[in-house]
Amino acid sequence: MTRKEFIYQTTVGFTAVLTLPGVWAFHSPKDKENWKPFDFRPFRSGQTAAPVMQVTPDDGYYVHTFYDVCPWSPSGRYLALTKLPYQRKKPVWGDTAAVCVVDLEKRAIRTVYQTKAWSFQVGANVQWGHATDRYLYTNDVINGIPVCVRIDLITGDIKAFSGAKYDIAPDDKSVISPNLLNMNIHQYGYAVPDPPPGKPQPFRPEDMHREGLWKTDLERNETTLLATMDQFFDAVAENDRQRYNRSIGYLFHSKFNRQNTRILQVFRAQVDGEGRNASLFTMNTNGKELIQCLSAEKWNQRARLGGSGNHPNWHPDGERIIMNCIPTWLGYQDMLFCAFDYRGDQFTVLSEKHLGSGHPTMHPGSRYLLADAYPKQTYVVPESGEIPLRLIDLKYDTETIICTLPTDVGGGSNQYLPPDRITGGSHHKLDPHPAWNRDYTQICFNGAPGGRRQVFIADIHTLLP
Repeated sequence: MTRKEFIYQTTVGFTAVLTLPGVWAFHSPKDKENWKPFDFRPFRSGQTAAPVMQVTPDDGYYVHTFYDVCPWSPSGRYLALTKLPYQRKKPVWGDTAAVCVVDLEKRAIRTVYQTKAWSFQVGANVQWGHATDRYLYTNDVINGIPVCVRIDLITGDIKAFSGAKYDIAPDDKSVISPNLLNMNIHQYGYAVPDPPPGKPQPFRPEDMHREGLWKTDLERNETTLLATMDQFFDAVAENDRQRYNRSIGYLFHSKFNRQNTRILQVFRAQVDGEGRNASLFTMNTNGKELIQCLSAEKWNQRARLGGSGNHPNWHPDGERIIMNCIPTWLGYQDMLFCAFDYRGDQFTVLSEKHLGSGHPTMHPGSRYLLADAYPKQTYVVPESGEIPLRLIDLKYDTETIICTLPTDVGGGSNQYLPPDRITGGSHHKLDPHPAWNRDYTQICFNGAPGGRRQVFIADIHTLLP
């Protein structure tokens, strides 16, 4: 591949050199004067349970990454975001989104990278390195393949590695990811735009031994298959075997625990291109001890008010998993916030009073649970249709609504309009995805006052006695 081809096929205008086998390095011109100041805007000042501030300018469409990814830099000074090129239409292969950094002290923003690997739900999947404010990690598309990219915010140097990133290890030495080129088949909006001809290529039975969870060693730039689809199928519980018979496996959510000892993995399978049939696995970071900790039978129970299991995430202790479940096997009929350990043992209902919703995460002390909701979850969403940010005190079984905010970017209460169903898209979907800061005193979330995607911060330290 020539230098010209590399520039054309990745981000616009960068000069690239091959520094190591498979590692492309290029330089982003660093101009200290390109910070653009803007005003932070209070959101409904005095009308919310905690102060809320809009921390993005009105010049575009912004999102942070996901509810389990901290958008604050290690020092807490900077916020990492994605500026989307448009909304309300399907992402187009080759279109670029901007990776942006907000200086929360100086109230200024600058673009540090342009990428072709983006989506509406997680943006460009931007993550900070864990040690300093120097490095940002994202993905880009090089030669038609999604790969991890590291941005050096001090020198402007950028490295593109051999494998993609869904999550980065706490020691910053490796990344893991499923195949991002066809994730839209089973979970639209969390990977990259559909490649030409505008529709992802499904896996075939013969792919089950050569696809799965990939791990890239960033120091050696080696990408290896950590666990194959066949290995997941081999590890399913006996009561799931009939469900998974003759199915094609896919992977969705991949997540290191903060102790860097285990990986959480959402597994799905389709029969004749239909369904999800989700279940949950954990494994060691070397791919060993693959355990199905929540069977598809338990995951896919239906709630009395609608919905099935969803959104597993590590508890900060790295041993337990927090998740919305419908534990019918314990006599419940509603969606509830639940916890269980990485083996699937010690299953616990966290609250019988406050029904599960949205994207739950837990404070390290286990007393407070944070969640949002979907518009269709009318048992917690008010008549206004605005989405509540819920802070639940599990010690006293009480709930505080931090605020409610609009998330309608064109779909109303039904975020899947007819054109979206045809294309398999969710271009009108916007979730708040509330994420804690590093000392658990603030939360960052998405919203859409006026129908435009923006990012907000709520200072909740007074709500956490």
